[in-house]
Amino acid sequence: MSENVHMQAPLQTSGPAPEVAGVVAILIHGRTQSPADMFAIAQRLGTPDLACVAVEAAGNSWYPDKFMAPLASNQPFLDFALERIELLVVQLEECGIARSQIVLIGFSQGACLACEYLYRHPARWGGLIAYTGGLIGPEGTSWLTPGILWGTPVFLGNSDEDVWVPLSRTVETVRVFERMGADVQLAVYPGMGHLVNDEEISLGRALVQSLLNRIS
Repeated sequence: MSENVHMQAPLQTSGPAPEVAGVVAILIHGRTQSPADMFAIAQRLGTPDLACVAVEAAGNSWYPDKFMAPLASNQPFLDFALERIELLVVQLEECGIARSQIVLIGFSQGACLACEYLYRHPARWGGLIAYTGGLIGPEGTSWLTPGILWGTPVFLGNSDEDVWVPLSRTVETVRVFERMGADVQLAVYPGMGHLVNDEEISLGRALVQSLLNRIS
């Protein structure tokens, strides 16, 4: 299979045009979800000056297996998903939006994909907001950290008993990003379900607003 199945759905947007806003959020939905779910999260952030662009997975799933399954079991779909995000980033750069003006926001499978993309494309990004996510790969994975994130602000939130994303993997991800030079904040919520709570929204809003203030 050579055709990237995730390229088929058109991009969906909300808010001002990227070149007007100066700051763009790339929204990455979870398994069985759609861009509408991420636009709902973006609306909760309450940052109307933020341009939002949502990518959509083929069949509402970025890759077929669990995110901690052997990498081969999620190919070629994982590579397709990462390629989809990179193509969008390049398109934004062609509109004058630097990577330091782009925030990746994902939930669940989308948060895992956002983490993996950031790890594989180290730079000074505008930020990463990963609601219930972590780096992709089987238990026991060792992540090399040759790239530098140059102080990129990163927020990761998770429950201590999430059924899909173990907190241990989120903590591992924090350590990897810290070694890469990111400014990482972790929030853990005892007994929380598989959702994004109001405090996580508030912390995400603070990250985005700080970037908006810096760019304006």
